This record gives sequence, C-alpha cells and structure tokens, in this order.
Amino acid sequence: MPLDGKIVLITGAGSGIGQALARELASHGARLLLVGRRVEALEATRASLPDPRHGMVLAGDITDPHTRAALATKVSTLGRLDILINNAGLVETGPLRADDAFRRRRMVEINLLAPIELTMALLPILRASAPARIVNVGSMFGDIAFPGFAAYSATKFGLRGWSEGLRRELAPSRVAVSYAAPRGTRTPAAEGFAELASALAMPLDPPEKVAQQIVAGIRRGARDIYPNGPERWFVLLQRLMPGLIDRVLIRRTAGVIAALSTEPA
Repeated sequence: MPLDGKIVLITGAGSGIGQALARELASHGARLLLVGRRVEALEATRASLPDPRHGMVLAGDITDPHTRAALATKVSTLGRLDILINNAGLVETGPLRADDAFRRRRMVEINLLAPIELTMALLPILRASAPARIVNVGSMFGDIAFPGFAAYSATKFGLRGWSEGLRRELAPSRVAVSYAAPRGTRTPAAEGFAELASALAMPLDPPEKVAQQIVAGIRRGARDIYPNGPERWFVLLQRLMPGLIDRVLIRRTAGVIAALSTEPA
C-alpha cells in the first residue's frame, strides 16, 4: 500500500512506538491523526514531523466511549480514513498479587477493549474508504507468555485473536487487518518492567526500529508483522512443542520471579 497522502489515525501517538510510527509514516507522505491522552505529548510528536501541518492532534482517553464517538465524528468530517493503527497500550508486569485487580482491569480496558470498540466506531468510514487497513499492535508476549507477564500476555493474546477473526470477517469489504508483534521495546512503558527485563537479559529494541518494521509491513500489505530474529522460531516452537517452552521459561524465570515477589510462597 502506498502511503503518500493516506490518512492514518494512530492511538498512543504521544510517545514510544506511536511517536516513532508517526515520524516514519510522515516520512512516506502520510497525513496523520495523532490520538492520545496528553495534548503536550501529542503536540511534541506533531512538531517533530517533517511537516507539522500534516499532523492533527486529537486528545482524549480511548477507553471513554464519548472520546471514541467524538473521534468517529471528527474522522467523518474528513471524508475518509485509510489506515487505523491501534497502538495505545499499558504494560503491568511482575509477580502475581491479588491486590492488583484494578491494574489488571485497566490493562484489559486499554489493551483489548478500547481497540475493539474504537475499531467498531470507525469501521463504517474504513469500509467507505476501502481499500483500507487496520493495524493492531500486539506483542511477542501475545504468542509466548512469560511468567511475570501473565495478565499483559492475556490482553495481547486477545488482541491477536480479535485480529484473526476481524481479518476474515472484513475480507469481502476490502478492509485488511495486520497484526504487529514487536518484541520488548525501549519506551516509557518499558520502565515499569526494567528490573524484570534486566534480570531476564531481555533485549529491547529502539522504537524507531519497531516503527520501521511495522511501516514496511503496512506498505507490503503484510498479514502479520513479526521481528526478524530467533523470536520467529520461538513462536513456531510454542505452537509445535509448548511443553518445551514451558520447561525453558520456568527454569529461566523461577528465581527472578521469586526474588521480585513480596508475598510469601
């Protein structure tokens, strides 16, 4: 898909992968709708574009149905939407604790329910703009669930399943769906699991590299966008030999999780 002149809406555009996606897409001539909660961060993203006039700031919390309705109304006034990128996400990790129920629920709302409902709100204009594309930014943790990432993985497994079903249902309407699964990325969200990532020797990619991979996948019309490297083999092993992955991850992480836990075993 050529990107020059395409209208692209990006959630979570104020930092991390979302900000890097905005810059990368703008370098290919896309017109951007930058969505996020913090106006200042979105304005900083817009200012960093090759031509800030090609970015529009739309601030709001996408977990709020009123925000989603307002976004749909605004996009409708533009006449079309070529690409929707559901990128906004929250990462809550660490040993399982019963008193973290609010954090788990908030993560489900942001990582899974919000992209589902935002997609539904914008689907009429995506269909009217077809050929169009929905890009759901998941994670390698949506294929391989690590200890310490159980609830986060659940949201990304869910997003991957949503992407699969959505792709097949929307195919006749020429609205394509891509699922992107970056590995750990050096973003503000990653600061919350820095200790765990360090203890597990988990590699973290710069957001610019992740954005380049995702945009390259969009341009070639990719069904799935995974990092190039050993992670691809890990996904295959997870599907063919899950017991082997169980043994490897349990052995690798048991000591780390125990050390991080503040609750008695």
